[in-house]
Amino acid sequence: MRIHERVLRVAEIGLSRAARAAWPLVARYNARFERPSPSPSWAPGPLPKRRERSFPQLGWPRETDSLCPACVKEVRAQILSGEKSLSTLTEGRPGEIRAHIVEEGGVVKMTKSCPRHGATEDVISIDPAFLRRIEDLYPGRDFLAPLSRLREHGSSSVKYGRGSVLTVDLTNRCNMMCDPCFMDANQVGFVHELAWDEVKQILDDSLTIKPRRQMSVQFSGGEPTLSPHFLRAIEYARQNGYFCVQCATNGVRFAQEPELAHEAKRAGLRLAYLQFDGVTNEANSHRKVGNLFDVKLRAIENLHAAGIDVVLVVTVIKGVNDDQVGDIVKFAIQNADKITVVSFQPVSFTGRDEDIADDVRARQRYTLSHLAHDVKAQTGATEPLRDWFPLSAMGPFSDLTDTLMGERADWGALKCGCHPDCGIGTVLFVNKKTGEMVPLTRFLDLEQLLADIGTITDGAQPRAITLAQVALALLKSYDAREAPRGYTFAKLVKQFLSQTGNRGGRVGEFESDAAEFEWRLLFVAGMWFQDLFNYDFRRTEMCIIPYGTQMGEISFCAYNTGVGWRNVIEKMKANATVAEWYRENGRHPVYAKGQDLPLPRARGTVRLPILAG
Repeated sequence: MRIHERVLRVAEIGLSRAARAAWPLVARYNARFERPSPSPSWAPGPLPKRRERSFPQLGWPRETDSLCPACVKEVRAQILSGEKSLSTLTEGRPGEIRAHIVEEGGVVKMTKSCPRHGATEDVISIDPAFLRRIEDLYPGRDFLAPLSRLREHGSSSVKYGRGSVLTVDLTNRCNMMCDPCFMDANQVGFVHELAWDEVKQILDDSLTIKPRRQMSVQFSGGEPTLSPHFLRAIEYARQNGYFCVQCATNGVRFAQEPELAHEAKRAGLRLAYLQFDGVTNEANSHRKVGNLFDVKLRAIENLHAAGIDVVLVVTVIKGVNDDQVGDIVKFAIQNADKITVVSFQPVSFTGRDEDIADDVRARQRYTLSHLAHDVKAQTGATEPLRDWFPLSAMGPFSDLTDTLMGERADWGALKCGCHPDCGIGTVLFVNKKTGEMVPLTRFLDLEQLLADIGTITDGAQPRAITLAQVALALLKSYDAREAPRGYTFAKLVKQFLSQTGNRGGRVGEFESDAAEFEWRLLFVAGMWFQDLFNYDFRRTEMCIIPYGTQMGEISFCAYNTGVGWRNVIEKMKANATVAEWYRENGRHPVYAKGQDLPLPRARGTVRLPILAG
């Protein structure tokens, strides 16, 4: 380290000590001169202080409402056959039973028993201490639909709340035949595909719900690139004010048709949510395409060439691809200029896998606690009890953005309020040129910073004072001794303001830190969607993803699992049988026999990590 760098580090260490000494004065000032929170037009009222937020019942042992898997499937079949009416779901409580969250034998599990079908149990966490930490860090919730709303369908289900992602399934058609598949694409016997007026209606309706926060609008399927409205839907969402528009894709068309990525970028696509189950073709073989990893590499190259960031989306199944967790993180680190997030999604036994045998389910069940321990064991990069936070713990950053934007904002910041048992995350700081990586928490006390930001937003001081307090809070939590070489506190402040949307005139003006900064944030997340075996209504009511359907909006877990709204709605609104669709529109390719797909020549821009063994 050069002399002037050492001098700068010594100075930063001294300033951090001074900031820690001064902070109690800031806290007392904010408590003594606390101002009313802003009342922006996008919110139903003043922004809540921390003391005004509510909390679900956490810890254990505890009781909750759940579902009997067998009862739910029976009722759903009766509705689909016409034996029972749809009102059975909207007015009744079919299959509901009580469940217990308990700690037994060193794990946390859900146990429940149906008078007709007997007992069911499933693992929630293999590490009680880890789960306790995650639940303890939950910051509370702002606006939330009462539980009764979730037992009604559609449009009123999020009347008093708003998720952080709006998912719109453009079609149930797909060009692959994956296992697992939470929607059972290509095997339900009918085509459910939204017409343009229906897509437009869903997006228009989403703008009317308060709080009018930004959401990531995700176009999904099936495979959304097969929809004739794919590009038009992206463009319409951007035109109407959503800055983070993404698609959930298997990447086949992006790999085979490089121009499609450029067309999507021109329409306004920001992120590609790319299915990605491992870093070899063999690790992806359960997806039934022989060279699927090669397909992913071409898709990543083509998307990056078009200026679209990639989110790797990994369905993790114990005994199938859980050994790939570390190598996927390493792959993302080596390609941090292209990849912004790795989203691990422990398998949800729904859709094609709802009838899984109990012994197979027990063998393949993978939880968020498995993920935290596998990342440590396979990369050595993180510590489960230091580096992981509930996704909702990032809410204070959204609160800060909303406070700084005040009443002049047309939109609120994107904010995840999901249940702590549903989502976790950790932040890795990656040098795009060298591939060097350090956990952000190694040189920034993130847990303390989150608490201090809460103190700042509760005070609701004028913008200049708030910004000064933010700088002091960052300095107080910054450890120059552990910061990467060449990285300074000044760079941290600039990057922090970029990430929280406070450098420009509106929320979301800066899309990414990929181009501007040498060190970028790589977010590693775990998102665990429920199934009938571990269903918890207390988690569902806080779900971060509302689904846009032809009946309105409903939460992800209620739509894909629970009583099975997807099965009901899509069959009710089916366009045609598959045979009828093919006669009218022709066949689209479906790759399902382990064949290699033809691909254009590689660009050579993706770096492959050196893998163990």
